Amino acid sequence: MSVAPRLSALLAALLAAACDADRPASPAQRPAPAASARAPGSAGADPAPPPDADRSYARPAAERVVAIGDVHGDIEATRAALRIAGAIDGSDRWIGGKLVLVQTGDELDRGDGEQAIVDLFDRLAEEARAAGGAVYALNGNHEVMNVQLDFRYVTEGGFKDFEDAPGLDTAASRLAPVPPPARARAAAFVPGGPYAKKLAARDVIITVGDTVFAHGGVLPSHTRYGVGRINREVRAWMEGKAPSPPAVVVAEDSPVWARLYSSDPPPTPGSSPCAALDKALAAMSAKRMVVGHTVQRNGITSACGDKVWRIDVGMASHYGGKPAALEIAGDTVRILTGDTSDATGDKGEKKRSAGAEKK
Repeated sequence: MSVAPRLSALLAALLAAACDADRPASPAQRPAPAASARAPGSAGADPAPPPDADRSYARPAAERVVAIGDVHGDIEATRAALRIAGAIDGSDRWIGGKLVLVQTGDELDRGDGEQAIVDLFDRLAEEARAAGGAVYALNGNHEVMNVQLDFRYVTEGGFKDFEDAPGLDTAASRLAPVPPPARARAAAFVPGGPYAKKLAARDVIITVGDTVFAHGGVLPSHTRYGVGRINREVRAWMEGKAPSPPAVVVAEDSPVWARLYSSDPPPTPGSSPCAALDKALAAMSAKRMVVGHTVQRNGITSACGDKVWRIDVGMASHYGGKPAALEIAGDTVRILTGDTSDATGDKGEKKRSAGAEKK
């Protein structure tokens, strides 16, 4: 579907789409799933994929890695999580040193501070690199949706938020059907637009050392398709160099939409989801996976014998949860919270929470 009809259809339905349960766009709004895609419930029956020879998604191991889940347009929750991680000071400047920070996607939608959040992570990536650390912000389903011009979960403030964004071409002919209140956001996120290009610089899936990070989860079918290939194809689409998103990323069991590992009660070793997880981890030469996407109402949880950690705690004001982060140091995994016992030292460095610790 061309940009103009898509915008007309989506914006006409915007006010009627105030649903709290994320779901992919309707079949009329997105490509059909890839022919090789399988239903999530059958993932455990897939043959084991071979080890992935394309390791372009792999990042070096680090002494300390901290992951933060969905922040959904809430800049204050974002700052709180970054301070819990020991990444920033009170002026939002990097103090993490060689820390590697991963944000697992969904910075967009449901809140009014999206531009500030995207820009903050971009700036912190530069500051961390200069200090010997790293910041990797990933694309989640809401980043993909916005580049699809699917604005179902945008707030009124979210439309206004991008009116002052630099580099917008709101007079482009392809945006002519867009109502004026939404035109700035559409110009920012349309493939090839300035904020679409910012998102294009981010991956969908990475590993840091022996840990996989993705928004929804990596299934065996994704490793067979090729993790590096997924990242490259999404990047090309967001940059405006491909006519549509790859089907593998907009399918219901895509790496940004999958919920196979995030059910409640958590899947246990020997179950179909855990069998699928074992195959995906083996293909990526990894020990564990960290995912967001599905809110864990009681804080960060694990499943499949601690081989998958679910870190979306609903910290954005839309959900009302409390900020938290996950620390990985070698084989030790700890949940970090904003407990009042966490003091700020004389040097302004955030001390680590004494939260739950698991091997």
